[in-house]
Amino acid sequence: MKNNSIITTVVAGMIATIGQTAVAQSFDGDTVEMTIPFSESGGSAKWAAFYAPRLSEALPGNPTTVVRFRPGAGSTEGANWFQGEQDQGDGLTIFGDSGSTKFPYLLGDPRVRYEYQEWTPVLASATGGVVYLPPDLGARFDGDMDDLKEEFYLYGSQGATTLDLVPLLAFKMLGLMVDPVFGVEGRGDGRLMFERGEANIDYQTSSAYLANVQPLVDGGQAVPIFSWGSLDESGNIVRDPTFPDMPSFKEVCEATEGCETEGVVWDAYKAFFVAGFANQKTIFLPSSASQEIVDTYTEALRTIVNADGFKEEANEVLGVYPQMVGDAAVEATRQATSISPEAKQYVLDWLKEDYNISME
Repeated sequence: MKNNSIITTVVAGMIATIGQTAVAQSFDGDTVEMTIPFSESGGSAKWAAFYAPRLSEALPGNPTTVVRFRPGAGSTEGANWFQGEQDQGDGLTIFGDSGSTKFPYLLGDPRVRYEYQEWTPVLASATGGVVYLPPDLGARFDGDMDDLKEEFYLYGSQGATTLDLVPLLAFKMLGLMVDPVFGVEGRGDGRLMFERGEANIDYQTSSAYLANVQPLVDGGQAVPIFSWGSLDESGNIVRDPTFPDMPSFKEVCEATEGCETEGVVWDAYKAFFVAGFANQKTIFLPSSASQEIVDTYTEALRTIVNADGFKEEANEVLGVYPQMVGDAAVEATRQATSISPEAKQYVLDWLKEDYNISME
């Protein structure tokens, strides 16, 4: 009788525990806030708008998922805010970064008060990007930039230590005379400068390009010249699968006099290309999130990316890129937040020489 009593008590305790776990993992009636450290007009906004409603559907209890925008300081302001939210482990506070958030971290920017190793990645999205020109300049592009080096270019930039580091370094490697107009809050604002004729060279990440620049191309207002490319399984830069008919930056660099695809400059470029595009955007939970919460998000995101029709929908909005969940997201984030000392030093020296930017 005593043993039966013990068994009954244990089973009752197990049932209670299971019930408590189920309640803890349910977001019924809750609102999940996904903070994006950029303005509402760029690629990060498109990416967040794509995932937010799908999270609402996939998370237990179907919570409302809203996107909050906290632009400023090239995204470091929003990232610093999230660092201060690390005790919000109930799963209702999540954060979406970008390469513009990773770059200052990699460079040791003094504005950075966040630590990636303290955040928990649950999804990592690769992406690409396309550089484009006005029709008069685009008509002169023939696979290299040799005939366009005498032009003077204006480029709306979030800052040399944001994701714009990749295009600014690429423009330098190509020998272009580009004057960046610093201070725009997001790549969408850079596109608007281009549309108003205040800039004559621009790039957008794939999601923003597909949504906002392709109509300009179709209307004869912009001409794409190359994509950043993509990484194959061996780590080589190849043509972007979203834009297979468009040359990659590597191809254009190889065809342009004075642009090299080997050596320290190329290694530095590639390191930041990987950090900015191979794992360009990531969804994070705070470090205080329990394993149950992490597992709940991981399972929800895995359900999303494996759902029927997801690839077709993602390809249309985000482009043909990997969407990595769980351990794959953790590993992708590890790689994207690491850099060799040589590549880091080259970029630090270049930023100091060309833009008088010091990380000291």
